[in-house]
Amino acid sequence: MDNDAHRSVSLRASRRPDRLNNNFEIKDGGDGFFDSDKSSSDHPIKLIWKRGFVRLLLVGGILWMLLILAVLLFHIWTCQSSLVFLSAICNKDSTVFQMLHTMGLVTPPHRCSIPLASDPEKIVIPEKKTPSNFVQSLSYFEEDDTNINTNGSESSPLFGGHQSWKQREESFNLKSSMKIHCGFMKNGGAEMSDKDMEYVKKCKFVVASGIFDGYDTPHQPSNVSPRSKKLFCFLMVVDEVSLNFINQNVSVKEDKIGGQWVGIWRIILLKNPPYDEPRRNGKVPKILTHRLFPQALYSIWIDGKMELIIDPLLMLERYLWRGKHTFAIAQHKHHKNIYEEADSNKRRKRYARPLIDHHMKIYRYEGLEPWSPLKQTKSDVPEGAIIIREHTALNNLFSCLWFNEVNLFTPRDQLSFGFVVYRLKNKFRFFMFPNCEYNAIFILHPHTREHSSKIEWVKSLSEFKGNNSGLKETRGGLGLWSPYPGDLSSVVLPRVERTSKAG
Repeated sequence: MDNDAHRSVSLRASRRPDRLNNNFEIKDGGDGFFDSDKSSSDHPIKLIWKRGFVRLLLVGGILWMLLILAVLLFHIWTCQSSLVFLSAICNKDSTVFQMLHTMGLVTPPHRCSIPLASDPEKIVIPEKKTPSNFVQSLSYFEEDDTNINTNGSESSPLFGGHQSWKQREESFNLKSSMKIHCGFMKNGGAEMSDKDMEYVKKCKFVVASGIFDGYDTPHQPSNVSPRSKKLFCFLMVVDEVSLNFINQNVSVKEDKIGGQWVGIWRIILLKNPPYDEPRRNGKVPKILTHRLFPQALYSIWIDGKMELIIDPLLMLERYLWRGKHTFAIAQHKHHKNIYEEADSNKRRKRYARPLIDHHMKIYRYEGLEPWSPLKQTKSDVPEGAIIIREHTALNNLFSCLWFNEVNLFTPRDQLSFGFVVYRLKNKFRFFMFPNCEYNAIFILHPHTREHSSKIEWVKSLSEFKGNNSGLKETRGGLGLWSPYPGDLSSVVLPRVERTSKAG
């Protein structure tokens, strides 16, 4: 018995260290974070530290996500607000805004419903063109007379020609029969291929758009009725850089005669771009639509970054035929005064600041007053991304005169529109429709890349001298460098009161 009791105590004593050793091995092996030679007293502290670190990371991540969500919600709120201050905070050109817009979380501001007709099939198309009361016949200069070059010397052919200051002044005097500069001078660039010229001959109703220097890809119109698909030609005017970019990024189909198509759009290539500045090249199809497509009776222009979401036949009925108008364009969202628009262009670096000032001094010298309620127009500044027009002789003349100003001065066409209206002494009538309807016509898509030009950053005329003379455009804006036949030194531009921080 004594031997058995002694043996039992000895076995229990010998087993106890084994169990303790096994417990420590299991704990060390199960944790995998501590070294095996650490004492048991250190383990609970380090375990607490590890768990606290993990919790800190989780809390930090949650707080970071909440901060990002708060910023996005604030961005949505400012972009949707009708208050000027909040609207100014929202950057509608930002990637964040475009992403939110694509997700349907934000919509263009000031959008309203358009009083459209209910059924495109029931719209009655006018049988006769609108008669012109002031201009019946319009023809164009197609070759330059070297004797009228503004600098007195011969130079290479220019798309806009070498219009003299005298010719410019005479072009504003309306006559029954007129001959004017209107682009497309011989050997000046912007040539169409024979197959494209043959195709557009059949186009009486046109929806036109344009892409230059690869800044956009074609966006397919939606809500187009079967009648409009048969009636309209959808023509996308591009340069060779854009055509190559489109071929690399979008499915392009070729028809039996070699015409290229992207969905509903028929691609129209303009070879040999007439200007150094892509933005100025884009004004050719935008303003001179009647010259590119001479058989067209009606046209709707829409910028390349926009997706048309309204049936084009309904647009003609709403903006032209219902009110017996021949030219329709939207009112600018922020500005009515050309001088205020010029100030905005300078602040946003849309073109060289001293050249914008020089442009405005010429207009001020020629008598253009800032817009006021006493004027007969709703505004002197349009939103030019959508233009709806009947191709009457007077409308074609207006388009030519508008283009000549863009050719001579800055490519910012919104600065020239109201001036041409002023020079025609209200004989040119147009319908300027509300900006909220303008925003309801399209879906805005971001450019494929941001446009940038060195000339946009020039702050003084001295930067154009010497080695930097290459900043000058060589084929456009020549009126900014030709001696003006008036004394501009005493011209003081009107004081600008910024009516909108967002503008």
